[in-house]
Amino acid sequence: MPSSNPLILIIEDEQPIRRFLRASLSDEGYRLNEASTGAEGLHVAQQPPPDLVILDLGLPDMDGQEIIRRLREWSKVPIIVLSARDQEAQKIQALDGGADDFVTKPFAIGELLARIRTALRHSISESIESSIVEFGEVRVDIGARVVYRKGVEVHLTPLEYKLLLTMLKHNGKVLTHRFLLREVWGPSDTTELHYVRVFVANLRKKLEQDPARPAYFLTEPGVGYRFTSGG
Repeated sequence: MPSSNPLILIIEDEQPIRRFLRASLSDEGYRLNEASTGAEGLHVAQQPPPDLVILDLGLPDMDGQEIIRRLREWSKVPIIVLSARDQEAQKIQALDGGADDFVTKPFAIGELLARIRTALRHSISESIESSIVEFGEVRVDIGARVVYRKGVEVHLTPLEYKLLLTMLKHNGKVLTHRFLLREVWGPSDTTELHYVRVFVANLRKKLEQDPARPAYFLTEPGVGYRFTSGG
């Protein structure tokens, strides 16, 4: 049970899903607020602000993408999108618009709970510019811009290091191909998806124990990548 009893706002128009989420999340110790429309959700989100939002994209009064945009005007609250299987393009749009993660309908509660825990754990985005990050056999001294694996320095190219730093800063969050291209290569290269695939593969070869079965640099099929420290 979460020790700090985080407050979760559910914005979902289907009553059976709200009822299911209410029972499941309450059993885990989460506090809940609910809204059945986008307008109500935006209103409830301000009193008091939630620690996490679960958002259905298909609301009757407002497009879910608009809700994300308006929430991001004033809040960095983690947003987990609920999405139907045939909405892959909408998933990508939602993530590029500021959502942190997505869960595909129909979903297993165990998967959703895991995504919630990850989002809450990394919701406070402190600067890591001078910190040390460790995962598995890897130690990243960000202040010194040096990476070690098993105590031995690993050479990363400038772009590999920039990609690594971008993923570390967004630990636990799904990052789309377009987002990574924009952050690492700049706005002029947002169509060159193969750049991301090649450089993530390079990071896996250099930093994963088994690059063929990555534990930290995970693929989100058709969408992008997620770095998870496993912590």
